[in-house]
Formats: sequence, structure tokens, C-alpha cells
Amino acid sequence: MIIFPLIYFTVFVYALKQLFNRNKEGIMIFLIFGLPIYITSLSTAFNTGFKSLVPFMLPFKEVLVLITIGTCVWDLKKRMKVLTVDYLVLSYFFVTLLYVFLPIGTNSFFDKAIAFKSSSFFTFIYLAGRVFNPREISINKAFNYILIVIILAAGVLFFELMTDQQLQTLTGYADYNFYYYNQDPEGNYGLSWTFETSTGIKRFASFFANPLEFGAATLVALAVIAGLYTTSENKLKVNTLGIIAIITTQFTILLAVSRASLASYLIMIYIYAWVTKNRRLLNFIHFSIIAGIIYFIFFLFVVHPDLYEFIYETITFTNPSSIGHIVAWLEGIDAIIKNPFGLGLGESGRVGMSNNSTTGGENQFIILGVQAGILTAFLYASILISLIRMSLKWYPKLKGKERKVCLTLLLMKVGFIIPLLTAEFESYSYISYLSWFLSGLLVQMISEKQTSKSIIDVNAQLQQSQALNQRHE
Repeated sequence: MIIFPLIYFTVFVYALKQLFNRNKEGIMIFLIFGLPIYITSLSTAFNTGFKSLVPFMLPFKEVLVLITIGTCVWDLKKRMKVLTVDYLVLSYFFVTLLYVFLPIGTNSFFDKAIAFKSSSFFTFIYLAGRVFNPREISINKAFNYILIVIILAAGVLFFELMTDQQLQTLTGYADYNFYYYNQDPEGNYGLSWTFETSTGIKRFASFFANPLEFGAATLVALAVIAGLYTTSENKLKVNTLGIIAIITTQFTILLAVSRASLASYLIMIYIYAWVTKNRRLLNFIHFSIIAGIIYFIFFLFVVHPDLYEFIYETITFTNPSSIGHIVAWLEGIDAIIKNPFGLGLGESGRVGMSNNSTTGGENQFIILGVQAGILTAFLYASILISLIRMSLKWYPKLKGKERKVCLTLLLMKVGFIIPLLTAEFESYSYISYLSWFLSGLLVQMISEKQTSKSIIDVNAQLQQSQALNQRHE
């Protein structure tokens, strides 16, 4: 198991060296190869006699993001054009920062600062992508790396299935969570309830933090497949790696047994067909829905009645997990109605859970609303909607790497909507860091496009003006 912290540390050192050598792609190497094994690496180090190193390993990701921002800002050669989404991100940052200092809530300044980092550090990740020079990154290479990661994750998943043992039972996951987050081991496997369904079906996470992050990572891979292999004519041309990756995502999304991610996976395929105007795929999806319903009715009743019970309870909101979601949502909504300006940072989410005093939860928007009020939740939702609208608007106009990033980000953001409603989604380091960096990168690409267009328009007007003056002379 020691291989995981070794890889994590090696990738960090490599990325750091690359950044100091002005090769800014180093940040992508760390995001793609370091963050999927983040918790597995830390818990393994904690469990194998390297406990004293864990506090130094914890901030690696934040350090690299801040160094990336510094090097990119230092190399900026022209003023950036500020767009609407930039104002939304800045507004969110300053509103949540204000709550660190306001005398709202029962938490200490330190706990508030930790909660602020947990809920708002994504603004720094966005900024890192926003100031990044798109010409200094190979999107093809980065996207291929992402597909390699999900294939490797499937390999670990296969090992888990063969041994019928979750990797986290070997890495010290439960001890690590208890020591750092004050979370007692739960469930029948000594991990947490996330690693099993209410009917006893095991959930696997491969080398990710938990099955929910694993499911979300599959959504990232699916979005990358679409962005990487869709041609300018909106045709999907997949090579060998792509075929393996597609099969892998189907394998992993089922074994993670994440209902939110599975629903999002199917929605993303439909949105892809709609955005690319792929009539054949749309018709196939409609036919598959009908055939799938018939197949699942047979499969669930005859082959796997336990899975039928799990899905039935999910749809009717009668299983413990679904009931837990509803209770947490209602509790959070009630707190927001009574305290529209929030209860204070750390009163919900991970910090609240560590202090055993959380209010609400199970929903990213509600967690933010409980802590910092309706305005904060509204700003967060507005950022998400703005990025989706921007992607839809610009996708037909872009080419090359810009088009690939645009389609990938569009499918990611759409695919993340349901998981955002059922979990503290920003706690998934790999998903959060990668998606927000790409968000900033896409906005930077579009900003450069608009700036170039403005310059062309101004030059055209000057030429017209000069032509008119010459005629009058």
C-alpha cells in the first residue's frame, strides 16, 4: 500500500519542479495523477508509520494552486477582459470571506477559516485556470491522462471484486477519518455507510476517497471522452484508448452503485446527443430507454431481487439513505428560512460534522445556504448556470482545443447537478479541482476570443474611416 503515498509525493515534487521551470502543465499532472489517490495516500501514510508526514502532505494541492497563480500572473503580458462569471466568482469569494470575520455562529475563528477554505478555495482554482495561458497546455495529452487514470481505477476495482474486499479496509481509512475528522467507523465493513447500500450491497471506491467520488470521476471521464473524440463535424471518432475508456466507465459506474452518478451518466449521454445534433444517437437512446425498462423489469424481478428492492426504495424515497437525504434537506431549508443570512461558517458540512454539530447537509447548495445565507447559495448556483450557458453559446463557435474544453466542461457541469443536490460535492478533491481549473481555462479562452474580436472590429472601423476620409479628400 505504501506505493500510493510514494506516487502522491513523487507527482507533487515533479509538478513543483515543472512550475519552477516555468512549465505550467505541472499543475495538470498533479491534479490528474495526485488527487485521485489523495485520501488513499494520506490514510496509508498515517497507517504505515509515517503519521508525522501527513500534516505536510495535506496542503500540497493548495500550495501548487497558489504557485500556479503566482507564476501565471508574473508571466501575464496583457490585461484580461473581465466577464460576468468572473464577477460572480469574485462576489462569492468576498461574501464568504466576510463571514470569516463576522460574529455569526458558535465556531472559533480557526474553524471558520477551515470552513472558508473548504467552501471557497475553488475560487482560487478557478483563478489558476483563468490566468493560465491556453497555449501552454496540451489538452489532448491531459485528457488522455484522465482516461488512463479511470482505466487504472478499474484495474484496482477488479482487484477489489476478486478479493471481495474494499481497498480502504487495507489503507487505514477509518483510523485516518477518526483522527482528522472525528468520524467513527460506521457500517458493516468498518468504513462508513457510504461503502454499502441499505440492502447490504457493497460499494467500491477503487483508489478514490469513497464510492461517490469514484462515481463522479466516471462522469469526468465520460465528459473527457466526448470532448476528446468529437470532431468539428460533431462526429464521434474513438481510438483504442477511447474504446477501452468507454467500456471502463460503464463498468465503474455500475460497481460504484452511486444512484446520482448513474442518473447523471445517462443524462450526459442524452445532452451530448442533443448538443451535437446526433439524430442517430438520440433515436438510439429513446429506443434503449424502452428496451432498458423492459430488461430491468426482468432482471430486477428474476435475477437480482435485492437490487430491485434498492431501486424501488430509492424511487419511493423509503430507503434509509433517501430518507436521510430528505431529513437533512428539510433541516437545512428550515434553518435557511429562519436564518436567511446564515448560521455562520462551519455550522454545516465537513467542519460541522467534525464538531458533531452540523445542521442540514447532503446538498452543496443547502450546506452553503446554512453557513453563509441565501445570497451565497444563489451566487454559487449562478456561477454554475453561467458556465453552462457560456458553454452552450460558444461550443458551435470554437475549434480545436477550445472546442474540446468547452464540450467537456459543459457535460461535466450538467452531469454534476444531481450529485450537487445529494452531497457536499466540493469535498471531492479530484472532481472539484479539475472541473474548476477547466472552468477558469475555458473562460480565459473565451475572453481571449472576445478580445481578439474587439481588436479586429476596431481595426475594421479604422480602415473604413480612413477609406471615407480619402474619398472626401
